[in-house]
Amino acid sequence: MSESHQLSDLQLGLLRILWDRGEATATDVHTALLEQDRELAPTTVSTMLSRLEKKGTVTHRVEGRQFIYRALVSEDEVRRSMLSRVTDYFFGGDVSALVSHLVEDRDVDPDDVARLKQLLGQRSGEAEDDDDA
Repeated sequence: MSESHQLSDLQLGLLRILWDRGEATATDVHTALLEQDRELAPTTVSTMLSRLEKKGTVTHRVEGRQFIYRALVSEDEVRRSMLSRVTDYFFGGDVSALVSHLVEDRDVDPDDVARLKQLLGQRSGEAEDDDDA
């Protein structure tokens, strides 16, 4: 499995279905996409699942004549990888610039601000602990 999981919107959509369901056939995934108003041909869904398998992000098992797919990577792994790429690409790896961009360009709920302060406080406490070691 690759450490870097850079996925398209459609690939993420397919993975979200697998994350939600645990396992699904290509037909199940196709039906779920139709319910989300994403009209794709069944063959396109099968092709995309095969491509995800070649990337190492999904696998399948055979049951009768059907392939049953499941994700090999967690949503958290993909999120971390993709955010790391965005941070490196758009902000030169500067996490504070990313956070600044996020909080300056939208209304941030006071509860979210409190949560961010809590996380940063915890993080700075961890850094101090590392310095003491």
